Amino acid sequence: MARKIIVLGAGMVGVSVAWHLVRRGHDVTLVDRREPGLETSFGNAGIIQREAVRPYAFPRDVATLLRVVPNRQVDIRYRPTGMLSAAGPLMNYWLNSSGKRYERIVTEWASLIMRCQDAHAPMIEAAGAEALVRKGGWLELYRTQKEFEERQKEAQENHERFGVEYEALDAEALYAKEPHLAKGLVGAIHWTQPWMVSDPGGLVQAYARSFAAQGGHIKQASVEDVLQVEGGWRVNTSEGPMEADEVVVALGPWAGELLARLGMKVPLFVKRGYHMHYSAEGEAKLNHWVMDAEKGFLLEPMRAGIRLTTGAELADLDSPPQYKQLAAAEKVARKLFPLGKRRDSQPWKGARPCLPDMKPVIGPAPNKAGLWLAFGHGHQGFTLGPATGELLAQMMDGEEPAVDMAPFRVDRF
Repeated sequence: MARKIIVLGAGMVGVSVAWHLVRRGHDVTLVDRREPGLETSFGNAGIIQREAVRPYAFPRDVATLLRVVPNRQVDIRYRPTGMLSAAGPLMNYWLNSSGKRYERIVTEWASLIMRCQDAHAPMIEAAGAEALVRKGGWLELYRTQKEFEERQKEAQENHERFGVEYEALDAEALYAKEPHLAKGLVGAIHWTQPWMVSDPGGLVQAYARSFAAQGGHIKQASVEDVLQVEGGWRVNTSEGPMEADEVVVALGPWAGELLARLGMKVPLFVKRGYHMHYSAEGEAKLNHWVMDAEKGFLLEPMRAGIRLTTGAELADLDSPPQYKQLAAAEKVARKLFPLGKRRDSQPWKGARPCLPDMKPVIGPAPNKAGLWLAFGHGHQGFTLGPATGELLAQMMDGEEPAVDMAPFRVDRF
């Protein structure tokens, strides 16, 4: 039976949930303070990462921890206030990042990642967004033989366990693919399955247009409160109240604040990131998305130019931007590839919503009939949005989901 549903949050996850629900015949309204795809989904690396079957673990070895402490690295930086405010979740993140705990998490996480392309494909087709998507994979670059060999061992294990496809490139093969990279690299892992998107925000917007074309409604308004009322839910917005049978919270890094007002404490913290677009000098060309694995940044040839995306910054969600990490990444990136001038007036800043066991929350809110949750995807909201939408829609319609969703319930905390 068709129901009236409000989806809060118009990033990749929220748009995907709304798309699947309207496709099932429900009356769906998507609400966000901004247009679809302009927050976290806008600024990522634009990779649908079929190879990402292992979530990002907290560094455990002493050498890495000592390297990070001076707070001058490209891959990770922190602010003391951000570390202090997220001390509890970060400690649990550290505890979950090795041994049997981590191996269990990998298996559960991989069950979502392995569905990512099958979930994106029908949405890309329905949205007519094929021009934004490029297949053929991306390159993970290595500077030292030891790190390269260790990564190849892990890649082979992921191939055997999870069907990840890859090719190990020696230096000669790497430079044949990317002749304008600086010399001195020992090789690369070519992850051959992933799809690259030349305009990540544009893909979310295309999905949102497809949602609207199927009868969905998009409302641009700030969410002020969510209240359980007789027979359903009321959402108070800056444009007035709305009522529905059910509500989905897909607000990414802002989900925790709203849920706290509903009496639900979720250990959500953020990893912030920055990006900037550049031209290329002279005739230089970057043919693939590339990651400097030992430095911790990516370069992606996108519509807007070559995008440089940084690693993680552990800081409070609303702390003012600090561009030193981007500047450090740019300095190293210019030595790797001949970047030209900056194309953006200022760097972009966004925040990845993270949870201490590295898995998202997908499913019902306990003791609150008609309230559903979809957030906390960390680095992979762009990759996992469509799979999340498909699985949550199955749950909301009382069907047996295609994946065991017990590991993603919010009451695990």
